[in-house]
Amino acid sequence: MSKSLSFTSHHGQRLFIKVPEITVYFWIVKLLTTAMGEATSDYLVFHMNPYIAVVLGGIGFVASLILQFSVNKYITWVYWLLVVMVAIFGTMVADATHIVLGIPYYISTISLAIILTVVFITWYRVEKTLSIHSIYTRRREMFYWAAVLTTFALGTATGDMTAMTLHLGYFASGVIFAVLFLLPGLCYWLFGLNEIFAFWFAYVMTRPLGASFADWFGMPKSVSGLGYGRGLVSIILTIFIVFFVGYLTVSRKDVQRGPTMRKRS
Repeated sequence: MSKSLSFTSHHGQRLFIKVPEITVYFWIVKLLTTAMGEATSDYLVFHMNPYIAVVLGGIGFVASLILQFSVNKYITWVYWLLVVMVAIFGTMVADATHIVLGIPYYISTISLAIILTVVFITWYRVEKTLSIHSIYTRRREMFYWAAVLTTFALGTATGDMTAMTLHLGYFASGVIFAVLFLLPGLCYWLFGLNEIFAFWFAYVMTRPLGASFADWFGMPKSVSGLGYGRGLVSIILTIFIVFFVGYLTVSRKDVQRGPTMRKRS
């Protein structure tokens, strides 16, 4: 029998936690996927018809979402496949609002921040918790992925705003977001900051952090990048993601463990 943390419903159905344990490996893969999503999205949009690229990204996202919801427990590669597709498609959505619709980055950032706030407020009012250790019902899983998708789009818009609208450049933006990413963890350990708030704040920061450094490596030198090319950056990041996801699949270090508990009706 699986050692994954599980719950038994009043119908006797065994339900498993659908998200990974938060370890250093989680943050490594999360940052890799955010960077890879940025590089891959930009490469596809600029090397093929952008409308076709967005449609393909949407199909990949929907297919991976269906796959994630079709399994009844956390499966490493299934979960991270969806995160990768969220990273790619979320980037496309955020970029489309600026490039196609002409919406300024600061407007997108504010709008997406409001949407994310509404998602969190609704999630908390309905479920009374925002803890990812409680993702063992279909409704909570839906709230979780709604928040994840919004954080990716928000992070993309925020990173582009600091790099381009505020003219800080990709590297400086990355440094700023690195500090903001580490800050809630330090506040949690030193001052007892609420762990759920600390997690979600850091989670939001992973997107602009990873995207800023992906752009720094991939963008031309004329726009403050190093000029290695988005295609090459995407391939290298994909290799790292495959390596870490493979390691976690074998080692199971990311599986939440604990005694069997009964879900409160």
